[in-house]
This record gives sequence, C-alpha cells and structure tokens, in this order.
Amino acid sequence: MNIFVPLIAGILIGYALRRGGRRVNLDVPMSAALLLLIFFMGVKAGEVKVDALWLLVSSVLFAILTIAGSIGMALIVGDGK
Repeated sequence: MNIFVPLIAGILIGYALRRGGRRVNLDVPMSAALLLLIFFMGVKAGEVKVDALWLLVSSVLFAILTIAGSIGMALIVGDGK
C-alpha cells in the first residue's frame, strides 16, 4: 500500500506541472533512479546463497532443451527447405 502514495503524488505533481505549461526534463533523474534500482537489486540478489554448480548445470540443460525443442518444432512445422 505504501507504493501507491508516491505514485499518486507523482501523477498529481506531473499533471499540475503539465497544466501549468512547464515542461520538466526527467531524463537524468530517471536514469539515475533506474541505475540505483538495478544496483540495489543486485546487492539484494548477492545476499542469497545458491549452489552455483547446480544452477550452472540446470541452466545449461534448460538452454540445450530449449534449443532442441525449437529446432524440433521448426523441422516439424517447416516445409523442409
């Protein structure tokens, strides 16, 4: 529920600025906020303990099966050219 307060406040402030005829360039603040969000998500993900070898093996196996399934479906559906 706490996420809706800044969201609604931002919508109201943006609407008020637009009606006032003032254009605000938000490219730099949005880029900075996005980079900070990605950084903190990485920090939070780094705190999680995982079995890296199992994760690597399962990821490679999943990728191989996905590729094999795609090739198989292309051969089944394709016209053979």
